[in-house]
Amino acid sequence: MRNLLPLALAGAIIALVPTSPASATGAIKCKPTPQASWKSQDVLKAKLVKEGWTVRKSKVDGGCYEVYGTTPEGDRVEAYFHPVTLEKLYVARRGEVLFRKQGY
Repeated sequence: MRNLLPLALAGAIIALVPTSPASATGAIKCKPTPQASWKSQDVLKAKLVKEGWTVRKSKVDGGCYEVYGTTPEGDRVEAYFHPVTLEKLYVARRGEVLFRKQGY
C-alpha cells in the first residue's frame, strides 16, 4: 500500500498539469503558405554559403526556416528566413537582435 501512494500522487499531479499543443519556440512566425510552394532547405543553405555564411543547422520553426550559423562578418547567429522567398526576416546573436524585417 505504501508503494502505491507515490504513484497515486504522481498520477494526480500529472492530471492537474494543463496540456497545450506543441507550438513553435522561435522568435517569429511566418504566415502560413502551402508547403508545395516552399523552396528546399538545401537551396537556402546554398544561397547562404554563396553569400559567405557557414550553416551549422537548419530546421522549420514557426512556418519559417530557422538557421544556426555564422554570418560573413563572423557573428554566430540564429536567423529566420521566409520559406518561399528565402528573404531574411530575423537575425539574433545571444539574445541581441541584429536584424528584424519590419512586420515580423
